Amino acid sequence: MPLVDKLPASARRAGLEVRGLRALLKAGMLGAESPQRLRQIARALSDFGSFGSATKIAALRHGALPAIADDRGEVTFADFDAQVDQLANALRAKGIGPGSKIGILCRNHRAPLLVAFAGVRAGATVVYLNTAFSARQAKEVAEREGVELLFHDEELADAVAGVELALGAVACATRPGVEDPLDALIASGASGAPPAPPSSGRIVLLTSGTTGTPKGAPREDPRGFIGPGAVLERMPMRAREATVIGPPLFHGTGLLIALLSLGLGSKLVLRPRFDAAQFLDDVEAHRATTVCVVPIMLQRVLALDPDEVRARDLSSLRVAFSAGSQLPAEVAARATELLGDVIYNLYGSTEVALATLATPSDVREAPTSVGRPLFGSRVRILDEHGDDVPKGATGRIFVGTGMPFEGYTGGGNKEIIDGLLSSGDVGHFDAEGRLYVDGRDDEMIVSGGENVFPREVEELLISHPAIVDAAAIGVDDADFGQRLRAFVVLGDGQALGPEEVQAFVKDNLARYKAPRDVVFLEQLPRNPTGKVLKRELAQIEQA
Repeated sequence: MPLVDKLPASARRAGLEVRGLRALLKAGMLGAESPQRLRQIARALSDFGSFGSATKIAALRHGALPAIADDRGEVTFADFDAQVDQLANALRAKGIGPGSKIGILCRNHRAPLLVAFAGVRAGATVVYLNTAFSARQAKEVAEREGVELLFHDEELADAVAGVELALGAVACATRPGVEDPLDALIASGASGAPPAPPSSGRIVLLTSGTTGTPKGAPREDPRGFIGPGAVLERMPMRAREATVIGPPLFHGTGLLIALLSLGLGSKLVLRPRFDAAQFLDDVEAHRATTVCVVPIMLQRVLALDPDEVRARDLSSLRVAFSAGSQLPAEVAARATELLGDVIYNLYGSTEVALATLATPSDVREAPTSVGRPLFGSRVRILDEHGDDVPKGATGRIFVGTGMPFEGYTGGGNKEIIDGLLSSGDVGHFDAEGRLYVDGRDDEMIVSGGENVFPREVEELLISHPAIVDAAAIGVDDADFGQRLRAFVVLGDGQALGPEEVQAFVKDNLARYKAPRDVVFLEQLPRNPTGKVLKRELAQIEQA
């Protein structure tokens, strides 16, 4: 047992907080401040918590700098925080406070952040909804979560028309020069910070919903330096730069990097929809040092003509943060070749939060790994009895962090062993302490007595020069119990038959891992964060 593990929990926690503090100082999220400003920062934290005070602290330290650039232009930290205050006061005038529920159904622009900060500052619970929801899903989830007031993009009005809301809905303009009901609501609020609420507000993110209806996953307001410090110690985001966000803010991937960027006083560049060429244009135009993506977005960048990519000046780029779904090794390698040693691959989830983070050296040396655990995170591989497996052996992945999961808003929880939460994945550690995710524990199939993880086959298929995307699922088989069915997307102008796909797998993996069925699709069904919707693939199989 390492010496540090023999220390009392309070001593270990203090040591981690000091380590986090050092990382934040080095990154520039914290710095030398006057006594008056330190008092103001402490007051903001005390009144509104770490989330609710984030823009106020940023405004104190970086007020004149641009906070957000979107299709409506740029807004400074000072002006943005003043709008948060006004909106929080307008919400309070509507009766919003502790116990209230606010919903957000918006793509990426300033409004969903403004509403979230204002709602928490008023003491409310803020629920981010998925913009891909149908009208039925939006109604089901909003009413299940108890949303009373819903903010939505103007073009998503039809999706919320049937939702019963005690305080109604507010449309948000995404384009310049149009009337904006949100602006009118902000203008109706009093200037200046609202009074501190009796209890802190909080954010509820939804699970990805790849296997069913998305569930609400609340967390208490994070305190201390460990969470952001663990990421910034390993990933060189720095103060007063620029960050381009690709994934939606309603997903933890986009929201995490957005909050880190705002805390650093960096400009946040937001677009309502992802376009690979526009994304690179924004990196060049804003001299961005950090981009946030999900793997499918990297794949779309790689689908561009390499000369088109290299024609842009992307020399400012230092971090390409990827999370949210599996990053295929082939995609990581090609992105590294095109963009340089900038890929940082996070493993975590809405429930377990932050577990491991692969650095560019990890990506080069062990491209199928998701890196080593972040400090403050405990990751163990357990067998079916809850005991640790030998290093290198596959088992269930359990994670413990300083941001514990409270359980789903509708009831229920993940399995917990020794204070660690099940990730729902299976994996193993290598001799260097890197984690490998072998697949979902509910996706492993047994075919003819052999265990097969679809992820290993998917990783291989996408490395084929004619294949740009691939997924695999298990289906019932009368002879073998289950068999693997592969779904393949070919590149433009490419031709490939089922037998060639099967032969490619047999030539590179054990023969029993070759898919017995191969289905060719124009594209894989994915949710807005890039995860493959395998339940829809199963329906294709049955059709």
